Amino acid sequence: MGNRGMEDLIPLINKLQDAFSSIGQSCNLDLPQIAVVGGQSAGKSSVLENFVGRDFLPRGSGIVTRRPLILQLVNNKAEYAEFLHCKGRKFVDFDEVRQEIEAETDRITGSNKGISPIPINLRVYSPHVLNLTLIDLPGMTKVAVGDQPPDIEHQIRDMILQFITRESCLILAVTPANTDLANSDALKVAKEVDPQGLRTIGVITKLDLMDEGTDARDILENKLLPLRRGYIGVVNRSQKDIDGRKDIRAALAAERKFFLSHPSYRHMAERMGTPHLQKTLNQQLTNHIRDTLPGLRSKLQSQLLSLEKEVEEYKNFRPDDPTRKTKALLQMVQQFGVDFEKRIEGSGDQVDTAELSGGARINRIFHERFPFELVKIVFDEKELRREISHAIKNVHGVRTGLFTPDLAFETIVKKQIRKLKEPSLKCVDLVVSELTTLVRKSGNKLGSYPRLREETERIVTTYVREREGKTKDQVLLLIDIELSYINTNHEDFIGFANAQQRNVVNKKRAIPNQVIRKGWLTLHISIMKGGSKEYWFVLTAESLSWYKDEEEKEKKYMLPLDNLKLRDVEKGFMSTKHIFAIFNTEQRNVYKDLRQIELACDTQEDMDSWKASFLRAGVYPEKDQVESEEAAPADTFSMDPQLERQVETIRNLVDSYISIVNKTIRDLMPKTIMHLMINNAKDFIHSELLAYLYSSGDQNSLMEESVDQAQRRDEMLRMYHAIKEALNIIGDISTTTVSTPAPPPVNDSWIPETSPTPQHRPASSAPPPSRPPAVRGPTPGPPTLNPIPSFVAPPIPSRPGQDPFTAPPQIPSRPARIPPGIPSRRPPGAPNRPTIIRPAEPSLLD
Repeated sequence: MGNRGMEDLIPLINKLQDAFSSIGQSCNLDLPQIAVVGGQSAGKSSVLENFVGRDFLPRGSGIVTRRPLILQLVNNKAEYAEFLHCKGRKFVDFDEVRQEIEAETDRITGSNKGISPIPINLRVYSPHVLNLTLIDLPGMTKVAVGDQPPDIEHQIRDMILQFITRESCLILAVTPANTDLANSDALKVAKEVDPQGLRTIGVITKLDLMDEGTDARDILENKLLPLRRGYIGVVNRSQKDIDGRKDIRAALAAERKFFLSHPSYRHMAERMGTPHLQKTLNQQLTNHIRDTLPGLRSKLQSQLLSLEKEVEEYKNFRPDDPTRKTKALLQMVQQFGVDFEKRIEGSGDQVDTAELSGGARINRIFHERFPFELVKIVFDEKELRREISHAIKNVHGVRTGLFTPDLAFETIVKKQIRKLKEPSLKCVDLVVSELTTLVRKSGNKLGSYPRLREETERIVTTYVREREGKTKDQVLLLIDIELSYINTNHEDFIGFANAQQRNVVNKKRAIPNQVIRKGWLTLHISIMKGGSKEYWFVLTAESLSWYKDEEEKEKKYMLPLDNLKLRDVEKGFMSTKHIFAIFNTEQRNVYKDLRQIELACDTQEDMDSWKASFLRAGVYPEKDQVESEEAAPADTFSMDPQLERQVETIRNLVDSYISIVNKTIRDLMPKTIMHLMINNAKDFIHSELLAYLYSSGDQNSLMEESVDQAQRRDEMLRMYHAIKEALNIIGDISTTTVSTPAPPPVNDSWIPETSPTPQHRPASSAPPPSRPPAVRGPTPGPPTLNPIPSFVAPPIPSRPGQDPFTAPPQIPSRPARIPPGIPSRRPPGAPNRPTIIRPAEPSLLD
């Protein structure tokens, strides 16, 4: 006998799962777990079995369930069971499943009532179940027996809390009718994790074992000791029935006969019994599914909207239509040109936030890499002075010169200008490399037509290479023009008179206190002195400061820039950072007792950018000494005062003139490259690329679709129709199922606060003669906050078949029937306590 309510849900879930599978996604409904909680021999396992519709759990008196049983139900065409500890073995006979559970329990806990928190994992595959997780937990007890530990109560309680704390776990609080409900440990622990009562359902078992003349009518009607979701009474098979192999179908028939024939329960027989418990739980599953549907629907609708634009192009797609190929070729070439230009101009649709790209990288080459390379070449002080000395002597020949010779100045200046050729050509090479990368990235949108993409990239790259040669010729021409005439009348040239007056060339730095750059750098220090650490560095025209963070409140140090230079440092074997150093040319300590500080960047680009910033601040790189301290002529270092003055004068003149040339080259290089290479490439793509493509081969071969593109188009159309089908199925489920609202809150303060120790009550109270006055006669409307007895509940229906979770009219008052095990007095602390009505909250289970 299966669970009919659950079987009604199975087709809906399967349709939804199939729809999501067709679009390659998982339908993550995450159906709730169902856990049974209660005392020993309360009938927990029987309740669970009835929900599944199979007889497979161990039974008996005392503590039978001694390990948690996590039962995973899996919807499947064949019916069998599998244990996690017996992988590969399929159990078709459910009597063998029971025997295996008993054997596995004894294997861990022994045969003398021992317990263990290690769960037994069982999967039951059946066409009659939903994909659910059911949890059978050990019964709550207070006295240790057999091999049980002294703290058995705490251990079982902690074990139960591990499972029922999860918000998506429905709690069936099982209590036998012949025990004291007010002291129910199941309800106590359920209230602890579910104070709103939204996922707790009371289950009263063993109604057929109550003393003659007593019943649990007031409890089942949720009038006495109320719960928000009320109580459902069930009658399970007795041990005699189980031993006599009474099947579940016969047990359900006997249960229904009991409720229909019992005078106290016949009016609510439709709301009692295992079928109604199944219906109630299945409604909770339906509520959960319906709550999940809006999220699934919005997810599918957003996917559908994202696909519609592309699908619109494919709906009337005809691969062999020549007009389509011509139109596509024109569109692709136009799109390539627009994309190439946007990547250079920086107005692309998708801005890369991970790294510099396109025009930004070319800009960095123009204004950081190229100026840095120029400065590295020019400032080689010692070598420059030696060359000037040799030039002066060679110009004078055998004579002793009285005046500073012009020819020596021109010779040195021209030699320095010729050194500009290498960094200038290197700058062109770097820009060509970036343009080639841009062409390849812009061609990504032509991926649908591999032949077209390949031919486009080849034509444009070839053109860029042609322009590279012309650009380099023009760059060399610029330098040759500078060499052709040394203009000593330039307005920025200091002239001989000023050069003789200046013994030391003082570089003009930027405006004092002007911030040149800020950013994070790693300060490399040995482990003995504190180790490496990241700081926030601020570089100004006068100093380099570092702070704890970018708020710049806690300054760690400020280093003046006077007499500082840069030096490259090789990165360590395991290091991924790029390192450079700052040191003092006068051999003074730079920071604490360190002659140099090492600064590390994450990328080469960052390091180049920082070096360029230091150049702007007047901190220049150290020159590599090509010549070792070997035989330099003695007269190079022992100059007479007149020669020294001449060297100093020419040195100042050279420095002044080279700074003019540098400024000119730094200004003209970007302009030359932009005009002759980049702008020409853009014009070529817009005006001539299409003609080159037409002349390169057959249009049909160019516009042959890639296999991947054809698959992508078919997949997109299939996905589009599958999503529409899934949305239709979700709409069908929404219209064919009904969601029930959460019942109104009740005053459940009669449930004592959970405590790990037993609570003892005084035995001095007597049973009340009749039902409390608060439930006599109808009282429409929600409960008020006036002090009333704490066990008063909202009105409960008396008509058969009415849903206990709604609020119908109240039944007429009559003498109370109090079962012997139910406390016949107010629970402790109840008098004069106001009823607290908690607002209903949306829940995953509603």
